[in-house]
Amino acid sequence: MQNNIFSCLFVGQIFFTLKEVDSTNNYIKKLLSNSTPLIDGTVIMAENQFAGRGQQQNKWFTEQGKNLTFSIYLKPEFLPLTDQFALTMAVSLGVFDALYPLLGDGLKIKWPNDIYYHDYKLGGILIENIVQGMDIKGTIIGLGLNINQEKFPDYLPKAISLKQILLQDYDLKTILADICGKIEKNYLLLKAKDKSIVRKQYLDRLYWKDEARFYKTTEGVFEGFLKTVRENGLLVINNNGKELEFSFKEVEFLN
Repeated sequence: MQNNIFSCLFVGQIFFTLKEVDSTNNYIKKLLSNSTPLIDGTVIMAENQFAGRGQQQNKWFTEQGKNLTFSIYLKPEFLPLTDQFALTMAVSLGVFDALYPLLGDGLKIKWPNDIYYHDYKLGGILIENIVQGMDIKGTIIGLGLNINQEKFPDYLPKAISLKQILLQDYDLKTILADICGKIEKNYLLLKAKDKSIVRKQYLDRLYWKDEARFYKTTEGVFEGFLKTVRENGLLVINNNGKELEFSFKEVEFLN
């Protein structure tokens, strides 16, 4: 059903809430596979998502009715496939912008698109592009954010919620609407060919940027400085004057 909680130009103008689903990204993919027409900016939220996924098939745990689990469907046909990481930057920055007034400078974006508060994970993003040739025909953006949950399983020692930080409950749909508005703002900057603005702000908000930290790869542990992220999404860490580049899951941040 349509809902008027959003003040965006197009994101969230079509809004559905599902009682329960394996994942909202999967739900959108099933709609598309059945040739169901989806409007650009459609948002689907789940009250209970029992099989959420993160990057590289990582599972996302959420307690029913406590957190935000939702997906946004976009049609970024203006964006070349070679610029697909720009979407990651715009979406991550949109979530950051919505939460920053609440959390301040402790909030960071952990490459490529996790949302962190100090050394704890507040949320994650999974972006799945529908590609045809060298064009992006559609994008499904899945977001999971810990809002009102007070306890997490022992196997998630780094998880944290907004309530644990600020000691109060928050209205999920109010935060959802704000996040969608901020994502739309940064998305429209990409559409207006202002990618450099999004990129600069994303880099300025990176977790561990320019700090001496330890990382782990298949070759062992090393100390380095996170310097930047290439336009193609590769992470650049300076190790003893040498720039090392890493793709997703090729390097681990050691707290």
